[in-house]
Amino acid sequence: MRLPLIPPDELTDEQKSLYDSMRKGIASNFNAFKVEREDGALMGPWNPWLHEPGIGKAIWDLTLAMTAGAVLPDNVRQIAILVVGARYDAAYELYAHVAVAEKEGMSRERLAALVADLKPADLSKEENVAFDFSYALCRGGTLPEPLYRLAVDTFGQKGTNELIYLVGLYALVSTTLNGFNVPVPERE
Repeated sequence: MRLPLIPPDELTDEQKSLYDSMRKGIASNFNAFKVEREDGALMGPWNPWLHEPGIGKAIWDLTLAMTAGAVLPDNVRQIAILVVGARYDAAYELYAHVAVAEKEGMSRERLAALVADLKPADLSKEENVAFDFSYALCRGGTLPEPLYRLAVDTFGQKGTNELIYLVGLYALVSTTLNGFNVPVPERE
């Protein structure tokens, strides 16, 4: 870990405002995995965001907007997020979203394939499109037109837009986690 966790009593006023917002959002949206130390210091991507609160707030606001405005079903979102996490080999990202997917009932076989950067054999039509779309997009270059059109046919324009932004957001999160070498907490 390249940035120390910041105990709540050591936060600046700007950091404290962001910390309060993040804790509130975490409590309602990110509660399937460990996000804070016993003293309340935030772990995961939230800690680096607190170190640079101007940038961190912008990323957090995007995260909240992506959650509040979601039109894609959560199973589709989790497939996309896990594809990105596997592509970047982002340990905390995989830890966190495997926990979310487990809580939602995703099978161990499917999770094992996804974290190994492989396509699971048991995907629904929508999950299959999300996998292929995310897989192609996070490998760089222009998304192939037939895949883009298939996504629009499957999810509509708003859902396709969301999928593009979701892949981008989690690429940013994964890069943050890897760049700062954010560790995975012990699983209970």
